Formats: sequence, C-alpha cells, structure tokens
Amino acid sequence: MKSLTIKALVALFVYGVISTSCSNSSSKEKKTGDAVKTGEWTILFNGNDLQGWYTYQKQPEPTSEVAGLARAEDGTYLEPVGLNNDPLNVFTVVTEDGAPAIRISGEVFGILVTEREFENYHLTLQFKWGEAKHPPRKDAKRDSGILYHSVGSEGAWGGVWMRSLECQVQEGDCGDYISVDTVLADIHAGFDEENSLYYHSPDSAKLTFSPSRSYCHKSADYEKPNGEWNTMEIYATGGNSVHVVNGEVNNRISNSRQVTEGREIPLRKGKIQLQSEGAEIFYRNIRIRNIEEIPAELMIP
Repeated sequence: MKSLTIKALVALFVYGVISTSCSNSSSKEKKTGDAVKTGEWTILFNGNDLQGWYTYQKQPEPTSEVAGLARAEDGTYLEPVGLNNDPLNVFTVVTEDGAPAIRISGEVFGILVTEREFENYHLTLQFKWGEAKHPPRKDAKRDSGILYHSVGSEGAWGGVWMRSLECQVQEGDCGDYISVDTVLADIHAGFDEENSLYYHSPDSAKLTFSPSRSYCHKSADYEKPNGEWNTMEIYATGGNSVHVVNGEVNNRISNSRQVTEGREIPLRKGKIQLQSEGAEIFYRNIRIRNIEEIPAELMIP
C-alpha cells in the first residue's frame, strides 16, 4: 500500500507538472496569438464580392436613366438612390489585370463604406484609373477619395459623404487633405500666393483646417502615370494621421476633431469610405492592421 501510495503521489505530481506546463503553454500561445493578431493584416476586400461593405448614392445626374426614381419636369432627380441600392452597377467586382478588383464606375456620386469602424491602424490599398468619365465631372480631373474616421449619417456633406477626414485620390492631387463636414485638424502648412492654395510644409507653422478652410494640398506629387497601379497608405493613431503615396509621405495631420452640438470633440476612429465621384477607378489589395503608434520616421520629415 505504501509503495502504491508513493507511486500514486509521484504520478499525481508528474500529472500536475505536465498539466501546469500545458496550461502555461496554452496561456503563452494565446497571448502570443493575440499579440500577433494585433499586427496581422485584416483583408477588407475578399476578391469575390463586397461583403463587409455597404453603399450609399445621392441623386443621379439627369443624363443617367434610373427606372422608378422620381424626376422633376426638367429631368432632375428628386431623391437619392439611397442605401444598398445600385441600379446602375456603380460598385462591382471585376477582374482587372488578371486579378480581382473593385470597379467604381463614377456614374453616380456615392460611397462604398466599411460596416466596421477602425481605430489606431495602418490602411493600405492600390488604385488605378479607368477610362470612363461622367457628368458633372466629364471634363474635370479624374476624382475619387479615401475618407477615414467616418462618422454620422450618409449624405451629411454634399448630399453624399459622411463626416470624415479625406485622403484625396485625384489626378495630380493624391494625398491632399480635406476636412469633410464639421471636421477640424491641424497641419504644418504654407500658402502659395500665386495659386492661392495651402500646402503641407513641415517647416511652416501649424494651421487649423476646418469647414471654412478645408483643403490642404500635398507637399509633393508621387502619383504614377495613368494606367499604372498606385499604392495609397494611411497611418492613423491618437488624432494624428499620415498620408503616404507610393511609399512617400506627402501630408501629416494632427489633432483631428469634430464639432458636435457646438462643441469640439476628438475624432479618432470611424468607418472608411471609398468615393464614386465622376470617374471610373479600380481598387484592390485593401487591407488594414492595428498599430500602437505611427512610425517615427514617417512623423519626422
């Protein structure tokens, strides 16, 4: 009996050590897994459909034909296309250059919006211009945009966009900053008197951009020629954000905030919108990952 008891105690001891070891191992793996997960990429476009996104479109131009949508006598549409209604296939998934892409036709001003909100992240995607252009921008630059920290109602600004910060995607202007709706942000900016515009200038004083002064141009143009894919990146943490075009920083934004009920409050998270704004454009390789801070080399010019 004594011998059996000793063996039993030894067995229990060994089992306890193994169990504890396994328990600790699982705990470590879980923590490691969680840590890895915070830095892993989340794919926002699955290559098959628009799962994880929704759409909103304003009134079409009179040149577009949308059955069942009310018009005035002069042909002007009286109501927006609205939420998750896409009779003209403005937002579709196609194969472009042998790989899946989101095609935005541009025929109706609208937005493709993530269902989720994001905070403290690094967003990256690729875009390429198409050929088609539509009224009212048929003779203007090709235009789209990435609107981030998007909050509030669809259609809050211009009858279509949500309140947000914009990283401009426009021919020759990729990386420009725009305050959308009641958003404010601070940028080191200079003023170009000849062209009457503000531009990102790290050596200049900080200026506040707001509904009354909403546009700050990039510091330099890094867009590739039409027909080539461009990589756009946005780093955003704690009210600061950086716009990166094809690996080059050309705008730095700080202290992002919004006016709500007459008060300024921080704006540091929200949904992501991709704009349909009169021009055909393709987006692909859309992904995002959590970050704790923006890399120092991107913040310091």
